[in-house]
Amino acid sequence: MSPEPFLGVERSATGRVWRDRLDERASQRALAIVQRTGTPELLARVLAGRGVEPDDVEQHLDPTIRRLLPDPHVLTAMEAAAHRIADAVQRGERVIVFGDYDVDGATSSALMTLLLRQAGLDPDIYIPDRIFEGYGPNVEAIRTIAARGTTLIIAVDCGTSSVEPLAEAQKLGVDVVVIDHHMADETLPPAVALVNPNRQDDLSKLGHLCAAGLVFMSLVALNRELRRRGFWTEARPEPDLLAYVDLVALGTVADVVPLIGLNRAFVAKGLLGMRRRERVGLTALMDVSRLAGPPEAWHLGFLLGPRINAGGRIGRADLGARLLTLDDPVEAATLAAELDRLNRERQVIEQAAVAEAEAEAMAALGLEEKGAVVVVAAPGWHPGVVGLVAARLKERFGRPAFAIALGPGDTGTGSGRSIPGVDLGRTVKRAVHEGVIEKGGGHAMAAGITLKKTALAAFRAFLEEALAPAVEVARRDHALKIDGAVSAAAVTPELVRTLAQAGPYGAGNPEPVLALPSHTVAYADEVGQAHVRLRLKGGDGAFVEAIAFRVAGQPLGRALLESRGRRVHVAGSLAVDRWQGVERAQLRVLDIAGADPTGLR
Repeated sequence: MSPEPFLGVERSATGRVWRDRLDERASQRALAIVQRTGTPELLARVLAGRGVEPDDVEQHLDPTIRRLLPDPHVLTAMEAAAHRIADAVQRGERVIVFGDYDVDGATSSALMTLLLRQAGLDPDIYIPDRIFEGYGPNVEAIRTIAARGTTLIIAVDCGTSSVEPLAEAQKLGVDVVVIDHHMADETLPPAVALVNPNRQDDLSKLGHLCAAGLVFMSLVALNRELRRRGFWTEARPEPDLLAYVDLVALGTVADVVPLIGLNRAFVAKGLLGMRRRERVGLTALMDVSRLAGPPEAWHLGFLLGPRINAGGRIGRADLGARLLTLDDPVEAATLAAELDRLNRERQVIEQAAVAEAEAEAMAALGLEEKGAVVVVAAPGWHPGVVGLVAARLKERFGRPAFAIALGPGDTGTGSGRSIPGVDLGRTVKRAVHEGVIEKGGGHAMAAGITLKKTALAAFRAFLEEALAPAVEVARRDHALKIDGAVSAAAVTPELVRTLAQAGPYGAGNPEPVLALPSHTVAYADEVGQAHVRLRLKGGDGAFVEAIAFRVAGQPLGRALLESRGRRVHVAGSLAVDRWQGVERAQLRVLDIAGADPTGLR
C-alpha cells in the first residue's frame, strides 16, 4: 500500500505526486540522529533521507579525501600507468596530454599537465576539434603527434574505444596510457596501460568517478612511484596533491557523476580550495562569471562549467584546459573573457535550437506525450550544442532525449541525456554492436552518437524498444520527494547554512526539497530569460522571496502566474541570494499544488 501523499498532493502543477522522502525506517533513523548527536531536526531528516546512519553522521558532515581515497593500485593497470609516466619524467621524454573537449576533459588535462610541469617536463595539451575531429584520439591526430617526436601520449577522459588510433600509435612507436571512465567493450585498444574502472576486468568499484577523479588517483600513484625512485629532492620538492582538488571538484560536478563517497569529498574540499582564489585561471573565470560570495557546487555546474565548455562547443577546443594551467593573471583574464564571450554566443545558438527541437518533439509525441524517448534531428543545428538541447528536452519531457545535428553529408552527430534509472551509455553501445548506428559511447546519464541519416527512424525505433520498460518504471516512480516542511518565517540564511552541512549536493546526493504549506502568492511575474519571480506570504505574515527558473510558458510557469493571490503548497530548494552585500534566503521553486479545496485552476 502506497503511503499518503505529502500534504495530500496527488497531482501537482508538473503532474507529480508529492512523497515524503523518509519512509518509516528512515524517520526512525532521523529521530535516532537527533537524539544521539544533537543534530537539528531538519538536518537529521536530510541525512536520514540519504541513508546516513547515526554512527556515520560526524564523518558524513566532514568527508575527507585522506580517509576515503583507496590505494590507487586497486584500479586495473594503475601500477603500469604510474611506472610508464614515471619513466617519461625521469628520461625527460616528449609527452602529449590528449583530452576530451568537455569540462571533465579540460580539468583532467590540466591536472596531468600541472603535475608533469612540477616534475620538470613541458607537456603539450591536444584537445580534438569537436566538429572536424570528433571525440577522442583519431588516426590523423596520432600521426601529427608522432611527427613532433612524441614518445608518450596520456589520453584522459577518452581513449577506451579508440582501437584503430591507438593501433596507429603503436605502429609509429608511440606509447599510450589511457585514463578514462567511459563504458568499455570486451576488446580494448592496445595501450601500455588502460586505467578505467568501467572496463570489464576492473574490480575497484570506482565506476562512479569521473576522469578528473581518476586522474587525481593517477597522480597519487605517480607521485608515490617517483618518491620510491628518489626523484623528489630539496631542490625539486614533492607537490601537495591536495592543492589540485579544486580542479577535480570542477570536473566532478560538471560531469554530473554521483556526489557520494570520494566524489563528495573531492567537491567539498575543492570548494574550500577555490575560496582561497589561488588558481589564476579559475579566479579569472570566477571574475568573468560575476560569482559573488564563496563558490558553491551549483556555481561549478551552472556558471564555471558552461564557460569552460564554450571553447569546445563553438570555439577553440583547448581554451578551457589552457586557462586552467595558466599562472599569468593578465593572460588568464584575456582567455576567461574570450570564453565568456563564446558562452554568450553559445547561449544564443542554443536557444534557437531548443525552440526548434521542442516544437519537433511536441509534434512527434502528440498531445498525450506518448513514447519512451525523444529523438529530434535537424540540419543547421550546431554540433556543439546538441548535448545542451538534449538536456533541455530531457527536463521538459521527463524522459531520455537525443538531439542530432544532420551534417551536409550523409551522417549526423548527436548527444543524448538520460533520466535516473535508464542507462543510456550501455544502450548506445548495443546500438553500435547491432549496427544500428556508426559510432557511439558514453555512460549511464549521457552519450554521444554518429549515425547515417537513413538510420534515424531505425535508431528511434531501437531506443523505444530497448528503453521502454526502464523508462516506464522511472516515470511511474517520478514523484517529487520532500525532505520536510517549513514556513516562510523559518527560511533564513542560517537555515540554508545548516542544511549545507550535508552537502555538497548534486547527482546522487540530491539537494533538500522543502515544502511551504498553504502560502499565498503575493506577487508573481516573469523576469529574465523565461524565469518567474515570486513573493510568498505565510500564515504568520512573514514573506519569502522565490524564483522558478526557465518555466515561463510551461505548466509550472503558467500555474505560478495564475496563482496570484491564491493559497498554494510550494516545494523547492533553498539558497542564499547575495545582493549589494546583503544576504537573504531564497526559495528556488520546483513545484506547486493548490491548497484551496478547488485546487489549481
